[in-house]
Amino acid sequence: MAASLPQRLCAEFLGTALLLATVIGSGIMGERLAGGIVGLALLANALSTGAILFVIITALAPLSGAHFNPAVTLTMLVRRELRTVEALSYMVVQLLGAFAGVLAAHAMFDLPLWQLSEKMRDGGAQWTSEGIATFGLLMTILLTRKARSEAIATSVALYITAAYWFTASTSFANPAVTIARAFSDTFAGIALGNVPAFIAAQLAGALIAVLLCGFMLRDKITSAGERT
Repeated sequence: MAASLPQRLCAEFLGTALLLATVIGSGIMGERLAGGIVGLALLANALSTGAILFVIITALAPLSGAHFNPAVTLTMLVRRELRTVEALSYMVVQLLGAFAGVLAAHAMFDLPLWQLSEKMRDGGAQWTSEGIATFGLLMTILLTRKARSEAIATSVALYITAAYWFTASTSFANPAVTIARAFSDTFAGIALGNVPAFIAAQLAGALIAVLLCGFMLRDKITSAGERT
């Protein structure tokens, strides 16, 4: 029996909250224990994020599809796999879950719950990175789902872990994550003024992925007239 909309929204809220608690919390812990070695803190942040993505996608995908990301939800809306009201509901609870995760991370490390980040992430390299990061994430989801759907959790987790390192922005690739991280003045934060450009780049990357993957996944007609 398919999950009801409230059940799916609960899964999206919980998954996004756990994702942000991990992103923020592992950034704080990594920075505290790395002894000033930024690369070591980033490694801890990346591995923790990849690990939690595998867990929450595996656990919650049967309920909601495990989007945890408005860019993914918009993609499914464009592909007519979600109705408009469902997509809007998903995005609202993703944002709420993201804020809940940030607050939980701050509480766990005895930090002020309300913060505004002062960490600047600006410029063409950052925006290009976010576009490529989000394009790659959506490509990973759409193509892996077609090729081997049971491998999505592993593929997404590995992609994001890698993208932390091959992008200048450390691969936010998620509008809800981006907004929520602006309210954490910690290792994983982003200045609020830098958020709109990040989200614009993310949505552009997602759109390109939808168009390109739609083209690549289109049924092909063989010479014998059979579809492959």
